[in-house]
Amino acid sequence: MPPTSPTPVNRDEAPLRAAVRKSVRERGDACPGALRLHAADDGRLARLRLPAGLLTPRQAEVVADAAERLGDGHLDLTSRGNVQLRGLGGSCGAELAERLHEAGLLPSETHERVRNIVASPLAGLDELPSADVQLWARELDGLLCASARAAALSGRFLFALDDGRGDVAALGADVTLLARRDGSAVVRTGANRSGLRVTPEDAPRAALLAAETFLTLAEASGSGAWRVRELPAEPGRGLEAAVRAGLTDAGIATESVAEATSRDLEGEPPLPGPVMSSDGTVALSVHARLGRLSVTQWRLLATAANGPLRVTPWRGVIVPGVAPAAADGVLDRLRTAGLITGAGSRWHGVGACTGRPGCAKALADVRSDAAAAVSRGSGGLPVYWSGCARRCGHPQGRWVDVVATGEGRYDISVRGDARPITTTTGPEPELELELADAVAAARTTPLTR
Repeated sequence: MPPTSPTPVNRDEAPLRAAVRKSVRERGDACPGALRLHAADDGRLARLRLPAGLLTPRQAEVVADAAERLGDGHLDLTSRGNVQLRGLGGSCGAELAERLHEAGLLPSETHERVRNIVASPLAGLDELPSADVQLWARELDGLLCASARAAALSGRFLFALDDGRGDVAALGADVTLLARRDGSAVVRTGANRSGLRVTPEDAPRAALLAAETFLTLAEASGSGAWRVRELPAEPGRGLEAAVRAGLTDAGIATESVAEATSRDLEGEPPLPGPVMSSDGTVALSVHARLGRLSVTQWRLLATAANGPLRVTPWRGVIVPGVAPAAADGVLDRLRTAGLITGAGSRWHGVGACTGRPGCAKALADVRSDAAAAVSRGSGGLPVYWSGCARRCGHPQGRWVDVVATGEGRYDISVRGDARPITTTTGPEPELELELADAVAAARTTPLTR
């Protein structure tokens, strides 16, 4: 029998209705999914949610086959550990859905866009002690799909399950489960550094209840909010209290936890390269250039794995279970195929949105411009190239923001600094080196706070 979802708490709803704010969202959520395809300039786009980024080898082949036969032969990795197919034909939706259903990748048609769950990708694979966030992910996914209430969540609402290393806790999720060294878990909402301690057994159910409580407060506020950070002031301040009350009503014991430290929330994502696993095998951390893989590259990763692939929120893939004697040879083959296999690669830390010609809103071919600038780069801060001010898929934390402004020009700034340094330049032939040098200089900008 599917797990029973907790009933959302309503005790704060009446006073919140008295504090209705002007709507921040005046239309419904049009976030694409595997069933709701987005019409882009290069064809239809499908976004496939992968809770915790997991794909079995069989499922990976189904996705590769769909990209090859129905799309443009590539797979895009997103900042939430999901996979996108582009260049799909206008009439392929039913066939794509059937393929995904047969592979077990669409457990609920009504919930397929809300299964946004990221988890620490190296949990259980490296030699650090960690909580079983993969178990949390499976349980939370089952609870989500069993909850009629949860189907109302936006396709942008994000859950992060952190095994204690602080990597996915830094991604700005709406609900975060953070494992603690004492064996408990902390439930955090939005940017709150405080939280509620629960047992690890109750953690997935607590995360779902927090999301359902957000829905109640968002509806009561009249804001149309899709994310926790979009709640008006009063509902935003009341969310943690409402979650605590809901957990108590559901029979889940809680304890308030003081503000988390920066160490808890700012862990490092996995670098590209080999990672020694506790079982004596090697996990390979591999990144895709600008987040895009060809079907050939994808199949190389899948055939090298001895277990499910783990797609990461940093547009990479963890390949588990490689024999130590074979690891160097596999990495060499992946490097030769154009993948990022070491932190010394000039491509490491460089990201970009789709840009022209695939996106109608883009003001530049940012992928081409980013590739041209890579030859002048030398590492440093992450850099992300955006075709317009929406900055789709940008990273979190401190990063170099390169935004097309039209007429072949870009704004360059360091995001996350108290006093960002901004410059404007352009990719015309005579300014191409100037653009690359400006980006390279920004990546080595000292911290200003």
